[in-house]
Amino acid sequence: MSEHHTPSLPGTDRQGERLPQWLDAVRQDNPPGLLTLAAGIDHDRDAVIAGLTLPWSSGVLEGHVNRIKMLKRQMFGHAGFHLLRKRVLLYS
Repeated sequence: MSEHHTPSLPGTDRQGERLPQWLDAVRQDNPPGLLTLAAGIDHDRDAVIAGLTLPWSSGVLEGHVNRIKMLKRQMFGHAGFHLLRKRVLLYS
C-alpha cells in the first residue's frame, strides 16, 4: 500500500475472500485510523468475511429493530408494555 493507493475495502462486489490481504496491507502501511478498524475486524474475522461474501442480508430485520427501539424511546416513562405492544403491532 503506498500513499497514492488505498485499497478499496472488499464488499461492494462480494469479494470477502480478499479481506485478509486488505488487512495485511493495512498493517504494513500502518495508517493510524485503519489500525483500530483492522483490529476490530480481526476480533470476528469469520463473521465479517461471511457478511462480505454471502448474498444474505439482515438489513430488513435491523430496520425493524431500529423502529421498535425508536418507539420505545418515544414512549419512555409515558406508557407500559401493553401500549408499546399495540403500537408495534399496529405498524406491522
